[in-house]
Amino acid sequence: MEKEKRDEPVIPQTILTLNDDFSLIKRFIDGDESVFKVLVNRHKEKVRNLIFVTLNNADMIDDISQEVFISVFKKLDRFRFESQFTTWLYRITINKCRDHLRKVKIRSILSPFSASEEELSYSSSNLHDETEIQEIVRKAVAQLPIKLRTPLILKDFEGLSYQEIAESIGVEVGTIKSRIFRAREALKKNLEPWKKELL
Repeated sequence: MEKEKRDEPVIPQTILTLNDDFSLIKRFIDGDESVFKVLVNRHKEKVRNLIFVTLNNADMIDDISQEVFISVFKKLDRFRFESQFTTWLYRITINKCRDHLRKVKIRSILSPFSASEEELSYSSSNLHDETEIQEIVRKAVAQLPIKLRTPLILKDFEGLSYQEIAESIGVEVGTIKSRIFRAREALKKNLEPWKKELL
């Protein structure tokens, strides 16, 4: 009877609390690599969404998310349990996105109304479609410089606190607040041509 209890799986399929992240990481560090799949399944959609809205490129989601979790696997034994796992995970994801932008040299795409201007030229008659409205907003966000775009995404799309964003990016809270304010102001300007349709 005692043996059966020991053989029963300890980790539930549905994980709901922060402490469970920590317990999974501790088990991984202790040598149980099977729990890594549970961590991946729990957080992969958050990572994929962050990559998508950061890069504005659906084609790169799979490749970069794979790079993120490979990096997590290699570095997880160095996790210090001083912040949420998601904060640490987002930092790795953001760095991978930055690496991608540097490698393919697409900084010009981030300039307002650059090569993507034509893609953003929707007629107002098409804006009744909620999906197209969301696409316009997403592309307007993509026009922001990455140092403004990233904290805006983490705050307004992912719901992180200023402190969590500061830890994820590695700057002071005051800097994060300033960047988010500037990002929101810039986003308003980017969306100005569709103001009537979006309201």
